[in-house]
Amino acid sequence: MIRILKALSVLAAFGFVALAVFSYVADLAPEQVPVVHPVVLDVQ
Repeated sequence: MIRILKALSVLAAFGFVALAVFSYVADLAPEQVPVVHPVVLDVQ
């Protein structure tokens, strides 16, 4: 039982480190695209 918990904790730590490295290295910024939509206001 202890071996399974130890293996899971090592995998969780490895996953956390991999996610941190990926988020630091990868370009996670979304593409910026100009959006033009006409707006109709119903003003009386």
